[in-house]
Amino acid sequence: MKQFKKLYPFLKGYRMIFILAMLTITISQLFYAVGPIILSTAIDSVIGSEPITNYLANRIINALGGIELLRRSLWIIGVVIVLNTALRGIFLYFKGFLSAEASENISMNLRNKLYDHIQKLPYSYHVKTDTGDLIQRCTSDVETIKRFLGIQLVEVAGSLSMLAFILWSMLSLHVGMTIYSMALVPVIFGFAYAFFKRIQRDFKEADEAEAKLSTTLQENLTGIRVVKAFGRESFELEKFDSDNSSYRQLVNKLIDNLAIYWSLSDFLSMFQVGVVIVAGTFMVINERITIGVLVAFISYVNMLIWPVRQLGRILTDMGKATVSIDRVSEILSIPVEPLVENGEEPEIAGEIDFENVGFSYDGKKQVLQNISFHVNKGDTIAIMGPTGSGKTTLVNLLPRLYDYSSGSIRIDGLELKNIDRHWIRNNIALVLQEPFLYARSIKENIRFTDPQKQEKSVFNAAKVAAIHNDILSFDKQYETMVGERGVSLSGGQKQRMAIARAIISETPIVIFDDSLSAVDSETDMEIRKALEKRKNVATTFVISHRISTVSDADMIIVLDKGTIVQSGTHKELLLQEGLYKRIYDIQASLEYDVMKA
Repeated sequence: MKQFKKLYPFLKGYRMIFILAMLTITISQLFYAVGPIILSTAIDSVIGSEPITNYLANRIINALGGIELLRRSLWIIGVVIVLNTALRGIFLYFKGFLSAEASENISMNLRNKLYDHIQKLPYSYHVKTDTGDLIQRCTSDVETIKRFLGIQLVEVAGSLSMLAFILWSMLSLHVGMTIYSMALVPVIFGFAYAFFKRIQRDFKEADEAEAKLSTTLQENLTGIRVVKAFGRESFELEKFDSDNSSYRQLVNKLIDNLAIYWSLSDFLSMFQVGVVIVAGTFMVINERITIGVLVAFISYVNMLIWPVRQLGRILTDMGKATVSIDRVSEILSIPVEPLVENGEEPEIAGEIDFENVGFSYDGKKQVLQNISFHVNKGDTIAIMGPTGSGKTTLVNLLPRLYDYSSGSIRIDGLELKNIDRHWIRNNIALVLQEPFLYARSIKENIRFTDPQKQEKSVFNAAKVAAIHNDILSFDKQYETMVGERGVSLSGGQKQRMAIARAIISETPIVIFDDSLSAVDSETDMEIRKALEKRKNVATTFVISHRISTVSDADMIIVLDKGTIVQSGTHKELLLQEGLYKRIYDIQASLEYDVMKA
């Protein structure tokens, strides 16, 4: 099947192990198929007096010392049966060991490949993708593939070899009884294939419902503080209950179909056994076959039930695995961020030129239009504008989270698109409005970009970000664990830790994307004074809605509807009628009212 061809590259290094596992299970099935022949020969020719017609049985008896010796020492037959069973068990052990070894390593490779690929996917992909669904594909879907590879794939060889050995053994005993014994097998196989096509669809629906349930759970746990703050527990519970009920219904549908398959396949299998017993009894009465041959055929048909039942399990897991392979392959087929071939890695100083830059997310509606300005090395550029004016989009073009669709951006005279993505990102520190902190210590979070940074550098960065004193007030100070996503910290503390993380990176370009919005005016001023002392160290972009935050910038750019409507220093813009002055007047009026109150 085409889905399994996608797995072939991941079998590299373990293909021989899978072949050995299939070989061992084939040998074990050979020993299994020999058992009824031994039993039949013992009944008819050792205990009874029928001549030995089976070639394999004749060779075994001669190797054991001949028929007369066995008649005098029946215990030898028992030893042979026990030995045959023991050898089968040994080969089954090696089959389990080898298949588990290969499948575990393949699933590890697959998880690593997925994780590596997801890391390299474009920023735009992660913005619109559900985290829960990605987790589902990297865990549950990979586990489904592993289970199929480790159990059912090898069992395919076991079932096929079992069918081949049983058919060969039955034909060697009696052709007519073989036809009776195999009469319903084509019907059972056809039924199993039809079931396989149906179970694929049912499992895909259930798997997607589980992914949706995982996403709901992940979103709720991530935003639990918002849920608590707005008293939305009941709403979230209803939402989860709805998704959970939908998932349950689909799983129940899957279970119902499985129950129908197992019951009908069991009925057909048992009916096949009944046919053999009835037909065989009449043949024994009519002396067309011996009792030993009938016993052998009853044993073979009961053995035949297992590969037929196993076929259903194989097809069930194959249906699940093909869906999981498609879901995993869907991720792996998404193109990673295109890296410029032989992309340049220049020394970045921080001089930046925007020239008629335009950008669109969908190729239709322009989010930015004709953006042009020049930034000297070490300057501080402030960007203001109403919500949706394109401020964040503009600064996201610098680290190439998105590529501009028209115009030119040059850094130190070099076209940005010719610079390697990873290189430019290593030279830009970005502080987001909603900072992400890891469930690690404060020290580890601050020096995340360079774990080898000395403690002195960590302390200095924390002081610049005005978070040092807060950290010293914690019981374990810089060794304090901040909790998942920094849940144990206030919004302002998280923002200041993110600022410290950017400062310690010592990049030539720093971007603050409204990252002072959660701190009070006094702390804002403290941070700005500390940053002012570092002037000319890095070219700095500051997005803010506060006039007080941007007033000291070397240049202020005012955006509206994706275009620059004003630019200049604080004093220059106050002399102009426009959006900046209106914002200033509003904020000054509010401050006056607060002071007056």
